[in-house]
Formats: sequence, C-alpha cells, structure tokens
Amino acid sequence: MTLRPKVPVDMVLAPVAAEIDLNLQRLRDKPLADVAYELGLELNRPLFQNTREERAAQVLQVALRDVELHGWTAALTDDGCRLHLSGGSVSLDLGLGSSVMSYIDAGAPPAPVPASARGHAAAAS
Repeated sequence: MTLRPKVPVDMVLAPVAAEIDLNLQRLRDKPLADVAYELGLELNRPLFQNTREERAAQVLQVALRDVELHGWTAALTDDGCRLHLSGGSVSLDLGLGSSVMSYIDAGAPPAPVPASARGHAAAAS
C-alpha cells in the first residue's frame, strides 16, 4: 500500500527526516567518550549539571541543528531510543543508535588521567 500525503506538511517529511538522520549519523557509531566530545564541540559548551535531561536536550539540539522543520515537531522519546517526528497525517521515529542511547542514560565515562598528571598529584601530597 502506497502512503499518499494527506496534508501539505506531509510533503516535506522525507527531507526533514533525512537531514536529521544525517546529523545523527555523526554520533551513532562513535565510542561513548567521542559522542560526548562531539556534542560539546558542536554546541561549544560543556554540560552544566550532567543530568539525563540535559544530555537528551544536547542530543536533540545537535540532531535538529540547521534543519528547517517545516511544521514538523521533534522530540526524543521517553526511553531515549528514538527521535519522534509528528505534525502531519503520519509520524516517524528515527533511531538514535546504541552509543547515543548510552550517552543519554549514563553520560560519558570520566576521561582517564594521564600518567604524567598522576605523578604530579602524588608528588604534591
């Protein structure tokens, strides 16, 4: 069965979804620490409270960066697994990928302390 547009906004769902998907592709297959780094770099700001809500908001902001939504609404699902597009006669969910889901749920692991820095800390005590 072919799905036909029922309202004008349906005509732009594919380009909107494709642009969002391109933004998410940069994050999907990266290690957890790289996801955090890419988000911080893209948004040019660190996390302030490092809560699940703040991390989810970061992911949504990067996913929608430079995307004209043309009347569609985007939100992350409560389980943090998908980006939900609604606003036309249909809705669409885009998968975030396991690295992004893990980042939203747990955040990035702490960066390892270089051996040179550990030696200085021991000498200072």
